[in-house]
Amino acid sequence: MRVAAIYDIHANLPALEAVLGEIAQAQVDRIVVGGDVLPGPMPRETLARLRELTMPVQFIQGNGDRVVLAQMAGQEPSEVPEQFRETIRWNAQQLHAEDEQFLASWPKTLRLFITGVADVLFCHATPRNDTEIFTRLTAEDRLLPTFAGLDASVVVCGHTHMQFDRMVGNIRVVNAGSVGMPFQEPGAYWLLLGPDIQLRHTSYDLVKSAERIRATNYPQAQEFAIHNVLQPPSEQQMLEAFGRAELK
Repeated sequence: MRVAAIYDIHANLPALEAVLGEIAQAQVDRIVVGGDVLPGPMPRETLARLRELTMPVQFIQGNGDRVVLAQMAGQEPSEVPEQFRETIRWNAQQLHAEDEQFLASWPKTLRLFITGVADVLFCHATPRNDTEIFTRLTAEDRLLPTFAGLDASVVVCGHTHMQFDRMVGNIRVVNAGSVGMPFQEPGAYWLLLGPDIQLRHTSYDLVKSAERIRATNYPQAQEFAIHNVLQPPSEQQMLEAFGRAELK
């Protein structure tokens, strides 16, 4: 079995479309969507595109999906900084009851056996939490308690929007990167699993995609187009920023 893992789409439909185009050519048997489909500039269209896929697709819930879902239920998410709450409200307003049911049905984690890779646990941030931060530079001794006792050979995660492939004890931990909001070079990042693990990067028309995003009513459309599509922050910038917020 070959599995594509796509994480942190953040309703960037043009990036998702580009990745799905490559997945269609990769003889993939299944897609795992690893959370944070939302929030972003094209939430309704992005969910619709994922729901219309004909191959098997499994979802897990990320913190972004969770706070949008809470907002749809009338619960203002206190964990979201004030400057981002408008985008959460806007995403919630774009969705319908069937979208709410869809988001609510997603589990927090998922397990699959993938030939050549073995037992894989998919989570959003860490196996125990959807917001914890760690990177390829986080000291292993900080991570060992988080990954202790897991019945898995490989853990696939996302959340920090930067790809990596590292060991934590005897567990291989792989970050899929971000389809829609990379903290790396421009483009869309994802994983192909089986029979090995490949860190994948998909190029797409950034200028045209930025125009499509600017044409939406998303409250931060201009900022998203510039800072998440055309000129995303560098990995070094974000490693320094996350270093101050990572697991202690």
